Amino acid sequence: MQAEFKTEQEAFWAGTFGNEYVDRNKNEHLVSSNIALFAKILACTENVRSVFEFGANIGLNLIAIKHLLPNAVLSAVEINKKAVAELKKVLKEVIVYQQSILDFSWDAPSQDLVFIKGVLIHINPDMLSQVYQFLYRLSKRYICIVEYYNPTPVTVSYRGHEDRLFKRDFAGEMMDKYNDLRLVNYGFVYHRDLNFPLDDLTWFLLEKTG
Repeated sequence: MQAEFKTEQEAFWAGTFGNEYVDRNKNEHLVSSNIALFAKILACTENVRSVFEFGANIGLNLIAIKHLLPNAVLSAVEINKKAVAELKKVLKEVIVYQQSILDFSWDAPSQDLVFIKGVLIHINPDMLSQVYQFLYRLSKRYICIVEYYNPTPVTVSYRGHEDRLFKRDFAGEMMDKYNDLRLVNYGFVYHRDLNFPLDDLTWFLLEKTG
C-alpha cells in the first residue's frame, strides 16, 4: 500500500487498476444513461445551483448534470491523477480536488447538492462513517447516494480482487446517523433497460431539514 494512503482501497484506485478503469469507461452511451438517471433525481429538487461529486472519475456524471443544470457550479474530488486529467479536458470549468476522499480539504464551500455514485461500495467499511460525515457536512440541502444496495453488509469479489467491493444500505445508515435527514425519493436503474442501461444501481435522494 502506498504510504500516503490510509487504506488498501485508496491505493488500489489511485494506481494501475484505477488507470485501467478510466480507459474502460470512456463511453458516450453512459452519458445519455446518466442524463436519464439524473433527470429523475433532479426533478425531485429545487434551486440547485451548486453540485459536488465525491469520486468523479472522468466526469461522466458531471457531464450529464451540466446538460441538465447548465448554470450550476460543478466541483469534485477524485483520487486518480489520470482521471482528473480527463475530467479537466471535458469540463474545463469544474473545480477539482485531486486527493483521496478520506483526506478531503475543507476549503470547498457548502453545496446545494452533494452526491456520490458507485464509490461508497469501494470505500473501506471502517472509513464509511467519516465519508458520511463529509457528505453531510458539505451539503447545504440535498445528498444523493447512487450505489449497489443490500439490506445487510456484504463483501463481493470485484474483477478477481477481494475486499474491494462492499454492498449495504448506505442511505439508511446515513439517515440513522443524522436525524434531520429525510428521504425525498428513491429508485432503481437496470442493466437491461431498453434505452438507458446502467449497472443495477439504487439511488436515494436525501434532504437536510434541520
